[in-house]
Amino acid sequence: MLGHIEIERAARLIWNCWQTGETIERLPDSLSPSTRAEAYEIQAHYGTFSGSPIFGWKIAATSTAGQNHIGVSGPIVGRLLRNRVFQPDSSLRFGSNRMAVAEPEFAFRIGTTLYPRSTEYKLEEVSAAVASLHGAVEIPNSRFLNYACVGENNLIADNACAHEVVVGPSMCNSWRSLDLAHHEVSISVLNGETNKGIGANVLGDPWAALTWIANELSENNTSLSAGDTVITGTCADPISISSGDTVIVDYGTLGLIQVSFSEDG
Repeated sequence: MLGHIEIERAARLIWNCWQTGETIERLPDSLSPSTRAEAYEIQAHYGTFSGSPIFGWKIAATSTAGQNHIGVSGPIVGRLLRNRVFQPDSSLRFGSNRMAVAEPEFAFRIGTTLYPRSTEYKLEEVSAAVASLHGAVEIPNSRFLNYACVGENNLIADNACAHEVVVGPSMCNSWRSLDLAHHEVSISVLNGETNKGIGANVLGDPWAALTWIANELSENNTSLSAGDTVITGTCADPISISSGDTVIVDYGTLGLIQVSFSEDG
């Protein structure tokens, strides 16, 4: 069982790696979380370290392929830091990102706070709390050298491989009537490959993923707050990226998002 001092030390070790681009094999045994609750406590320090409120949340490993890729048995939650969120058409520094992928996602902005409670939230309650729908591109990364081998709790402590995300403007007013589970999304590298998918690749439906995170946070005594943005997981296979690439995500009638990568940023 980790005490407050060990939890903060673990958070500081991962945070320093995040800032410098360095990696570690794993957390020392004396700092390694043994429960999800301890891992989320470590993660909670990153908003404080960043000096600003969090922007929202991410869900990692919302597909079997994604779970196998990072070595977990189910979805995990990470925090989105405000200074790591960008607008479409930004040029981001590729830097030392070893995961080197981009992921097309649906993002929900919360309009009504969902507070922790003893009973599970239903999909209808969670849906009613949403203010707007957005497109997003996540650029994940890990502070662990072999992230697929460190286990769920360490990856939660690693902020669920959160790194950077691009969030687009609010989508059209008719988004509530759309079947997001069957909505097609594609992600392309300009003059390169294209990966296609649908919303159902995210726990069967992005709405189901959003309901899952509302309950995961509630179980860990954390609110899904008004103003938070939740990115719900990749709708298509992550696409490989490198310095100099431009990535385009096509949501069909819901619009496009573009982001480029350079060494200089």
